[in-house]
Amino acid sequence: MIRTSKATAIGLTAAILVFVAATADAKDKVKVGFIGPLTGGVSVNGIGGRNSADLAVKLRNADAKAKYEYELVVLDDECKPNVAVQVATKMAADKDIIAAATHYCSATAIATVDTYHKFGFPVIIWGAVLPDITYRNKYAEIHRVNGTMINQNDANAELVSKLGYKTVAVIHDTTDYGKGHNEYFSKALAKIGKAKIVGTFGVTAEQQDFTAELTQIKALNPEVIYFGGLTPIGVRIRLQMDKLGIKAVFDGTSGIVSDAYIQGLGPLAEGSLAFREGAPTEKLPGGKFFMEKYNAQKYDNPPEAYGAFAYAAMDMILNTIEKVGPDRKKVIADLGNVKDRDSIVGKITFDDHGQNTVAVITKYVIQDGKFVEWDDSEYASGKRKLPGQK
Repeated sequence: MIRTSKATAIGLTAAILVFVAATADAKDKVKVGFIGPLTGGVSVNGIGGRNSADLAVKLRNADAKAKYEYELVVLDDECKPNVAVQVATKMAADKDIIAAATHYCSATAIATVDTYHKFGFPVIIWGAVLPDITYRNKYAEIHRVNGTMINQNDANAELVSKLGYKTVAVIHDTTDYGKGHNEYFSKALAKIGKAKIVGTFGVTAEQQDFTAELTQIKALNPEVIYFGGLTPIGVRIRLQMDKLGIKAVFDGTSGIVSDAYIQGLGPLAEGSLAFREGAPTEKLPGGKFFMEKYNAQKYDNPPEAYGAFAYAAMDMILNTIEKVGPDRKKVIADLGNVKDRDSIVGKITFDDHGQNTVAVITKYVIQDGKFVEWDDSEYASGKRKLPGQK
C-alpha cells in the first residue's frame, strides 16, 4: 500500500487544477494566410502589406475575448504570375488555412482567381486594382477591400484636363495591369475631350532601356507622359526622360505611390503626379489607431500606400472567422453579405462581385521629396508650376 502525505496530496490536487484551468483556457489554433511580393522590385509594398496583416493577427491574439488563436502563413508571389499560381495553389490546398489576404500586383491577382475558385478558398484582395479581378468572373471566393483603377484613371484624366494640357503620350507595361491602366485612362481622357493621346507605347516589365520609345515620344513633343506600370520601370523611364532632355510632366498611377519611387529618383521625382483610391492613411477613419499600433511593433518597413487595406482585409477575415467559425464555406457565405461593415479604411460593402466601392480618390504630387495631396500642394495653389502648367 502506497501512503501519500497530506502535503503531496494537496500538491497533486493543485497541479491537476492548474492543468484543467490551462486546458479550459487553451484556444483552438486557426491558420490564415497572406500573399504578396516580398522580394523583387515592389517588395516594399509587399512587406508593408505583410506587416499590416501581421499586426491584425497580433492584436487579435492579444484580445482575451477572441475565440481562437491565429497563426499567419506568409507566402511570396514575387509579383510574378507563374510564381503566384504556385503559391496560391500551395496555400489553397492546405485545408488548415481558412482564408487569406492576397496580392498587391494585379498581374498576380488575376492569374490566381481560378485557383482560389477551384479550391473554394476565400480571399480578400488588399492592393491589386485591375477591375477584372472581381468583375471578369462572379466567383464567390474573391473579394477586394481596395478600389479599382477605373475611378483612379477618371480622376487622373480630370486633373490633366483641368490643368490645361492638350497632348499626352502613354507608356504602359504589357501586363494586364499596364494594359488596364492604358484602357481606362484613354477612355476617361477621350470622354472629357480636352486632351488627346499622341502616341501609345507598350513596354515589358523587365525592360531596362527605353531610348527607342522615348526618342519617338520626344519627337511627338507631348506635354504629359502618362505611365501605367509599377515603381521599378517608372524610375527607369523618368531617369531616361531626363537624359534625353524631355521636359514633360510624368503622370503616374497608384503603381508608383511608394517611398521607393522617391528614393530611386531623388530630386528628379519632384513634380511627378500619382493617383490612388482611398484617403491617405492618416485621414482614414482608423488611420491614427493603425499607425500608432503599427509603429509600436517597430517593423523595419513602413506600411506603404496599401498597408491599411491589408490590415482591413485581414481584420475582416478574423472578424468573420470569429463570427461563423473556421469553415471556408461559412466564411465565403458571410463575406457575400457584407454591408456597411466598419473598418479602418471606412465602411465596407461588397457588391455582387465581391468588390468594395471606394469613392474617394487621392491625387498626389511629389513635393520636396514627399507625396503631397494635390489640393494641399504649392502646385495647386500656383506657388509652384509643373512643366507647361497653364
